[in-house]
Amino acid sequence: MNIEECFYLGKVTKPWGVKGQVVLFLDVDAPEDYAELDSAFVEVKGKLVPYFFHVDQLNGNKAIVTFEEISAEQAAALCGHSLYLPLDLLPKLEGNKFYFHEVVGFSVIDSEKGNIGTLAQVIDYPAQPLFQVMKNEVEILIPVIDEVIDKVDREKKTLYITAPKGLIDLYLENINTEC
Repeated sequence: MNIEECFYLGKVTKPWGVKGQVVLFLDVDAPEDYAELDSAFVEVKGKLVPYFFHVDQLNGNKAIVTFEEISAEQAAALCGHSLYLPLDLLPKLEGNKFYFHEVVGFSVIDSEKGNIGTLAQVIDYPAQPLFQVMKNEVEILIPVIDEVIDKVDREKKTLYITAPKGLIDLYLENINTEC
């Protein structure tokens, strides 16, 4: 399994107790969806290694787990390592809810400007994620907020938005002044 075929689940953060348990930080919106999780891939030296475990306790985004068939020292050595799951295990989202990787490549249609390009990537900045839309060679950055997203059409691979007034013009005006 390659990292490209997986999504980031979280991290092994620290040892817990004296029985070889560790704490996982689950970097997800709904950690309760993973309460019955019994395995994950751990990134070790750039490779994904499958590990089996059982969740002993779930408290918010933190899970206390016991890994199977490894010692307490081996479990502790996994601290700091990232956890991954295959993309097909992501819960399906509907309506205007989406995973960032899911909308890459979608056409972006603005309610005022029409087709403004293709969504190249979602840049996940800590303060504010941004859609990076490419119109030919021009980059247009649009904030990923509910007020901007009108509709996600998965069938047509199209994202309908209403960008903040004047934002798209700022990017497109630069094209005209550079010529």
